[in-house]
Amino acid sequence: MNRLHAATLATLVAGTLDFLDVIVFYGLRNNLPPIRIPQSVAAGVLGQRSFEGGAGSALLGTALHFAIMFVAAFVFFELVRRVPLLARSWMLGAVVFGVGMFCVMNYVVLPLSAARVPAYSAVTLANQLFAHIVLCGGPIAYFAMRAASGQTGSGGFSPA
Repeated sequence: MNRLHAATLATLVAGTLDFLDVIVFYGLRNNLPPIRIPQSVAAGVLGQRSFEGGAGSALLGTALHFAIMFVAAFVFFELVRRVPLLARSWMLGAVVFGVGMFCVMNYVVLPLSAARVPAYSAVTLANQLFAHIVLCGGPIAYFAMRAASGQTGSGGFSPA
């Protein structure tokens, strides 16, 4: 499996799982309709106007979400190629990717965007770390290991 194909699959899996987590978690916790989640991503570009933009700003937010996830996945794929230790365990890779992605998003991307930087409670921080490590980092590390080992298909691959 080539890196571009693997990064695309990783992006689709991790991006979808991440969106589902946020839609369910914040939807239940804050009684938010699902459209507000991609609109909140679009707020990084549009600011608070994104919540008045309807389906258009939700579509923009969805595109931005998957674009950010793809760039992050591809950067991690390159890191796995260059740091042999990360290629040994997809679980280690998931933790490294998840914590790294959380830090980059919260300390670089969000402060530079038009969106407000969230204040996390213990519960929301735990959910964010779970989502970044397990739901995003897990699939991305899995596909990165496969791409780094040059494997095609699923035969013979052991994620441990």
